[in-house]
Amino acid sequence: MNESLAGMLLKGLVRSLPEEKRMLYEYIVNIEDTLAQQAATSEHFISLLIEHAPHKQAAAHFGCSYGEILKRMREIEEELDDQLHIRLSKAKWMDCTCAILQKREEAKNKTALYLFMI
Repeated sequence: MNESLAGMLLKGLVRSLPEEKRMLYEYIVNIEDTLAQQAATSEHFISLLIEHAPHKQAAAHFGCSYGEILKRMREIEEELDDQLHIRLSKAKWMDCTCAILQKREEAKNKTALYLFMI
């Protein structure tokens, strides 16, 4: 399945989370994304994660223990992963080219239209 499609579905799932879960997830992911953009290599990214410790920042920000943040984030990620797998298993691509094109000759131009359904 297309990575960008999975990313799009994941964003929708994150938006549907209860506010508390969504805020925690987005807080940590935004820090990680910022660090990823700064990193030149994967090793550099790992060192930035260690240096900036997004989960420790979240613990301070949300007034929880580091262990509690790790536990809650793991639960959120498992929930999102489960929901994403369900959505992807229901997803289907349908070729609608012939249904959309008015003339059979136009179909020979290799114009294609696909509808993604969940």
